[in-house]
Amino acid sequence: MSKVRVFVVLLLVATFLVACQSPEPAIVEVEVIREVEVEVPVEIEVTRVVEVEVEVAPPLADAPVYFEETAVQNIALAGELADRNAEISGMAWYGDYLILMPQYPNFYLEEGTEEHGSVFAVAKADIDAYLNGESFAPLESVKIPFAAGDAYAIEGFEGFESIVFDGDNVYMTIEVEGADGMYALLVAGTIAPDLSALTIDTATMPEITTQSGVENMSDETMVLVDGSLVTIHEANGVAVNADPVAHLFGTDLSDAGTVPMTNVEYRITDATALDENGNFWAVNYFYPGEEILMPEVDPVAETFGRGPTHTASAGVERLLEFNYSADGVVLTETAPIMIQLMADGNLRNLEGIARYEAGFLVATDKYPSTIFGFVPLPEVEEE
Repeated sequence: MSKVRVFVVLLLVATFLVACQSPEPAIVEVEVIREVEVEVPVEIEVTRVVEVEVEVAPPLADAPVYFEETAVQNIALAGELADRNAEISGMAWYGDYLILMPQYPNFYLEEGTEEHGSVFAVAKADIDAYLNGESFAPLESVKIPFAAGDAYAIEGFEGFESIVFDGDNVYMTIEVEGADGMYALLVAGTIAPDLSALTIDTATMPEITTQSGVENMSDETMVLVDGSLVTIHEANGVAVNADPVAHLFGTDLSDAGTVPMTNVEYRITDATALDENGNFWAVNYFYPGEEILMPEVDPVAETFGRGPTHTASAGVERLLEFNYSADGVVLTETAPIMIQLMADGNLRNLEGIARYEAGFLVATDKYPSTIFGFVPLPEVEEE
């Protein structure tokens, strides 16, 4: 008979529930290991399971508290809209159809063609069916022939940036890089009720001068307010646009002055329609490569904090609620909706937003690809 030392592997399996109150003893299962000296004819393993009490320590006082983030529920698209070159730049409801406007509506046509391209319509019923789990087929869209007038001939034309409807009337902004810098043009048109055509009139196009002077940024957001059009500049941070304003126009495109616009860091790329209280939501986005828009302080984050994925990234994807009144455009006290960033590190350049049920539909331009999805409103706990 030989003497051997028997070593038993120690494995501690426990689940710790950490709360901000006095610690309570927790019962965990432990496989106990001890070194024993026995006389045995062969090597064996000796284990036994016992219960022990473990005191769970409270969290450190300076442990980060994360703001809740909301994930995007992706909605698959079919046809030309699925092409990243569709570069969705604005969205708005026309009846029971969501209109998605490409920055360049002729993106799918061969160069030199006389056609002007299309805007696209997706039926609300199809979106309902997809999100309710009644269908998982990529959503088909209606191609609405687009008549752009002389828009494509504008020197420095950089595409269409925003769209709103007032009945069968449609209004859009065009971004232009002129010899003296960026500016926007406001145009009006009509849509056929049967979606057979969307036509704009380029005979009258009031110019909206840049406020920030930042390259590739103009008035890219527009909302309809009591029969008036309100356009909002893309860059309204303190360092690049110290005293921003929103421009007002009549539906006949007449200049109606300006109202003050609150400072908000990063970019404002699109907005929803107003509700009965004058509130609307807008996309607030930041890509770290745009260093000119990097603020010293982000007041929204200072007030509400950052989510876990935002803490790990310099990028920003969030929705902010604003209020419009005769006194101007201000942020409401509603907490932002922080959108959970993608796991692969890519940022979604969200350029389209529209209200939908208890949340919002959002769409990217071409970065990182065409992404269309639903962002639910966070649940509010009743007190």
